[in-house]
Amino acid sequence: MPPSTRGTALYPQRRSETSSCITWKGSVSLVPSLQKVQPHALAVDLGCGTGQNSRLMAPHFQEVVGIDISECQLEEARAVAGFNNITYRKGTAEELPFPDASVDLLTAASAAHWFDQQRFLLEAGRVLKPCGCMALLGFADNFRLHYGSCGDRLTDICDEFKKVLLPYTSPQVTMANIKLQELYTAIPFPDKERVECIPLKQQISVRNIVGFMESFSMYQALQRAEPDAATALLQRTLDRFLKEMGVTSPDTLMEVTLEYFCVLASKPE
Repeated sequence: MPPSTRGTALYPQRRSETSSCITWKGSVSLVPSLQKVQPHALAVDLGCGTGQNSRLMAPHFQEVVGIDISECQLEEARAVAGFNNITYRKGTAEELPFPDASVDLLTAASAAHWFDQQRFLLEAGRVLKPCGCMALLGFADNFRLHYGSCGDRLTDICDEFKKVLLPYTSPQVTMANIKLQELYTAIPFPDKERVECIPLKQQISVRNIVGFMESFSMYQALQRAEPDAATALLQRTLDRFLKEMGVTSPDTLMEVTLEYFCVLASKPE
């Protein structure tokens, strides 16, 4: 997950777990090699944040390990009860604390664009078992909002929010799709696939779509630099959504359409 220093207690409500579902389901259905590795012993979730993706994999693996550089987010992940086969460790994707040929699946949901490409791929090749797989997920930032007849205007409000944040956007985020394409090209395994434009629609409250926007790394950068301006921007965006929709409750549901892309690969036998 992108670095964040604020609001981690609400982060699981804000970052939709649907992206994680695609990571897991895609890795199973689109990389048949994973089916050859039975039972599924160990999955490693890189850039795990507060553990949404890690928890979704828990029923399918004997052990899941989530790795992230943020101890604050790892504390939130550890606070979620009921997943005895998951552990969380502070670390990076470039130095993995696992023996050679010990991992069945490596995943990264909206995190791979932060990795050092060459070092990560060397580590992935080292720790993956023969027929072990990696599934790397990203999403486009041009999501669309729908509510009655005012969908276009809601999307415009979101676009204006992002426009304010442009000066705070890191190169890693700006080039996320490009960097994932470069990573795909550099993967040395012959069995690999890039899946483009996976559309996903879901119902989400106004409160949570604003919270999702608050979790953007560029918003976090603005919050660190100008906390009052950041708070005002977020409140103004919430108020504009409610006014445009003609409602007063931030728990009112709207529909959001997201587009994901995924890189899948498996290590040779």
